[in-house]
Amino acid sequence: MRYPEIDLYGAVVLVTGAGRGIGRATAHAMAARGASVAVADLDRAAADAVAGEIGSAARAYTLDVRTRASWDACVAAAVADLGPIDVLVGNAGVMPVAAFLDEPDEIGETTIDVNVWGLIHGMRAVAPAMLDRGRGHIVNVASLAGKVAIPGLAVYNASKFAAVGLSSTARLEFADRGVSVSTVLPSAVRTTLTSGLPLGKGLPTVDPEDIAAAVVRTCRTRRAQTPVPGYLAALDLGLALAPESLITLVRRAVGGNRAITSVDQAGRADYDRRVQSITRTGRPGRGGAGRSS
Repeated sequence: MRYPEIDLYGAVVLVTGAGRGIGRATAHAMAARGASVAVADLDRAAADAVAGEIGSAARAYTLDVRTRASWDACVAAAVADLGPIDVLVGNAGVMPVAAFLDEPDEIGETTIDVNVWGLIHGMRAVAPAMLDRGRGHIVNVASLAGKVAIPGLAVYNASKFAAVGLSSTARLEFADRGVSVSTVLPSAVRTTLTSGLPLGKGLPTVDPEDIAAAVVRTCRTRRAQTPVPGYLAALDLGLALAPESLITLVRRAVGGNRAITSVDQAGRADYDRRVQSITRTGRPGRGGAGRSS
């Protein structure tokens, strides 16, 4: 499928969860290529800091991705300040870690609200104007956890499988009207999201800048799915063909239960407090007010 070209020089890009980690790196990468960047985050101080780092090419916005009302307000403000949005990067996400039966319901609800409803609301808030113009690009940052089950991340897994399916289906629905939807699937990224988790030992790790580069690349390739590192593209085929007994052996060899058995709780405490602070505000109605990440 051929889509109308998007030149990032002069384009308007909205990045969610842009106050830190992958979102921050992506905002910088887009600005470095001449884009005007809407730096959107629930943590307004963090968004302001990133916009300040970038300079005149960026504006900061408060965004609660869990609510359509917050999305509509953020998009309206960004369009008024910068112009129509050419590229939407759905990056905001949370990753609580716990055995499935130990995870409190409210934490699981927060995970689904941020990681799934955040993308749904975002695409519904931004895509109609893109479709009317006949051009635009949406990049949703999912995870290889949207392809591979990881003990200790059951609800997170569910949210990322949902993100992959949502993006793939929206891509089909929008394609004939000039709007592309791509999914970037990072392996373990060295950010606060993975703090306290034992990385390495068969698990590829990457930096936020690697994911930002992949997001930028999709604006040119419009590729449906981009794993990072790229060699993991063969993962789908391997999982489909390998017998469960072999997959089990590989999991044991690389310590596949590490997210349950080997978490540094002290090292993860700050991140857990951030997720709990979101959850304590209560679960918002789909159209009402609330908090997100």
